[in-house]
Amino acid sequence: MNFALILFLITLATGILWLIDVLYARKLRAPGSKNPIWVEWGASLFPVILAVFALRSFVVEPFKIPSGSMIPTLQVGDYILVNKFTYGLRLPIIGTEIVGGNAVERGDVVVFRYPPEPNVDYIKRVIGLPGDTVSYQNKQLSINGVPVPRKAEPDYLHPDRMYYSKQYQETLNGVTYDTLNDSDAPAFVPDVARFPYRDQCRYDSNGFVCKVPADHYFVMGDNRDNSKDSRVWGFVPDANIVGKAFFIWFHWGDLGRIGSFR
Repeated sequence: MNFALILFLITLATGILWLIDVLYARKLRAPGSKNPIWVEWGASLFPVILAVFALRSFVVEPFKIPSGSMIPTLQVGDYILVNKFTYGLRLPIIGTEIVGGNAVERGDVVVFRYPPEPNVDYIKRVIGLPGDTVSYQNKQLSINGVPVPRKAEPDYLHPDRMYYSKQYQETLNGVTYDTLNDSDAPAFVPDVARFPYRDQCRYDSNGFVCKVPADHYFVMGDNRDNSKDSRVWGFVPDANIVGKAFFIWFHWGDLGRIGSFR
């Protein structure tokens, strides 16, 4: 469901009703008469809906984490906020940039329109920038031939399924975060799609090596063996970037998760 499009259409419809009321219908009503239903439930709501649409389109957007691909950084059911202007302002629906902003950086957690299905929003961590060579061999991440520093941490217990994953603290571009690996999961990437610039990637039994094309990014989930990401469906075009995730504002049953994340 394209909620942004639905909200835009509602804003447009109530805006038309508001204009009809202000420019024409209001002048025909007797002083002190009750507003008709289409004014009460349409035109009068326009300022509120317009404010919501503008806030969601250009400032901040709420997003709910639907899967475990970003565990342990983000849990299923986390409600997060996404900064819509840090990378520049974009037109709603079509995503065309109208005002420039900060560059996307390695280590950022971003929400983006899923390339195979642009109506669906995904969230992952940016690993590779345009021109980077990203390598993930035997579950060791390297950027441009340099291994990304990591150190082992205590195993992570998945409370929902009661099993342990290997946990590592990884540092990328000065950003420190935790990743998970499952010992019994293979290093190779299964079910690779035929995505644009697929020829920029080489896959083998130990993993992959990809050269990131211009105006694209390579993203991965922190739950490395339980995330379908750029390894499987390809690169994220710059035009698909929605914003930068920066705050957990709610989680049913675990209020302790409220706050920022890495």
